[in-house]
Amino acid sequence: METGFNPSEIDDFARFYGFHYDCCDSGVLIRDFCIAMERGLRGQSSSLPMLPTHLSPEWRLAAGKKVVALDAGGTNLRAARISFDHGGRPIVEAEQTTQMPGSNGALSASEFFSAIADFCAPFFDGGGIEGIGFCFSYPMEMSPDGDGFPLAFCKEVELPELVGRPIGRGLCEALTRRRVKTPSRVVLLNDTVSTLLCGISQIPPRFPSKFATPGECVPENMSAEAGPALGLILGTGFNIAYCETCIPKINFESKTEPQIVVCEAGTFRFRYRGLLDIEFDAGTKNPGTFNAEKATAGAYLGPLSLHILKRAVKDGVLRFKRSAELLAMERLATKDLNVLLQAPLSLGGGLGQLFDRDETGAVKTLLYIESIVTERAALTAAAMLTAVIEHCGAARNPFAPVRIAVEGTTFSIYHFLGEALRARFHSILNATGPRFYVMEPVKQASLFGAAAAALTV
Repeated sequence: METGFNPSEIDDFARFYGFHYDCCDSGVLIRDFCIAMERGLRGQSSSLPMLPTHLSPEWRLAAGKKVVALDAGGTNLRAARISFDHGGRPIVEAEQTTQMPGSNGALSASEFFSAIADFCAPFFDGGGIEGIGFCFSYPMEMSPDGDGFPLAFCKEVELPELVGRPIGRGLCEALTRRRVKTPSRVVLLNDTVSTLLCGISQIPPRFPSKFATPGECVPENMSAEAGPALGLILGTGFNIAYCETCIPKINFESKTEPQIVVCEAGTFRFRYRGLLDIEFDAGTKNPGTFNAEKATAGAYLGPLSLHILKRAVKDGVLRFKRSAELLAMERLATKDLNVLLQAPLSLGGGLGQLFDRDETGAVKTLLYIESIVTERAALTAAAMLTAVIEHCGAARNPFAPVRIAVEGTTFSIYHFLGEALRARFHSILNATGPRFYVMEPVKQASLFGAAAAALTV
């Protein structure tokens, strides 16, 4: 055994503090999530609000018409002027990105709307804008007229005055004060809904059409209805959206025309939290909330890991010469941690620079700890995704697989998390028999989905 690297000791450390993935029972997680879903749909007390969107997954785009699409995430605010051709393909005429207002300290409601309006006003120059699609990636109650009312803020964004305020109306009022002619159609939607809508258009709906050779005709008796679609966000935050046929709390029921529901999966009361999770949570801007998101999402994986690594140093599990400098670190962004995880031998990033070249045992210890954190994130996300599919009774039709559209940099670029999620999900979903699904990343889902919602006819 190399000096400074003891896998058994690290496993015991992770189990003692309750963040080891083998402390998590995926079956229990699935059961807990399904119960929380049912309670949320009925309007009963639940850690899952199960937010109706009043949007149908069945939509047709008005070709050639222009909209302004906005995407407000945990890190960036994006805007674009978009139209669609007759084949449903998006045409982006202009696009710009800036920092998300409220991500560097609290803003008032007027400051927020002013910042948004100043940023997007130039996209209305020249006129001809038919609508605004605003992808607002936070828990939000949507009204039948398309506006959205934030319920809370996460991802360390501070906008307390916006809770309960109509986002669409506030934006239009701010634009009007700048003499911008605003369109009559303004649609708010969650990034998870945008991702689901993009999945419908970008992921083939049936296995035969995906695997058929060019020009091959699928026999009529082999045809099948399109598989259901889900939207999965694993980026700065974590969330799931799906199509629901029965929402008792709003007296909605339709087996032929389901409604998209946002689970707000990041708020799920995750039972497998250990002592270090609880300590870390107490120091966040929203303690006691977003339990599942703090175990899975990019806004938290870096900061949580820093808290765990500091305890590993204090307990003598992680030993290296400049450990005092790690203890003095105030923050560790997930993207900076990922620099080291992606290329550990280069010792890149602020964290990697703390290790000398001869301290390979300490670097291995860090990588081993981070692998445990990553695997727990993957298992947790996979169990929640499986729960949604089990709730829908889907994925049993070989000709019509569930289409899981995924967006988020944490899924796509964080070291091994995407691969781990795929592996965990396949294993959990197929534990009691074959299930059929396609899981694919979708491009520019937040902007394109917002534009599509604004143009839906």
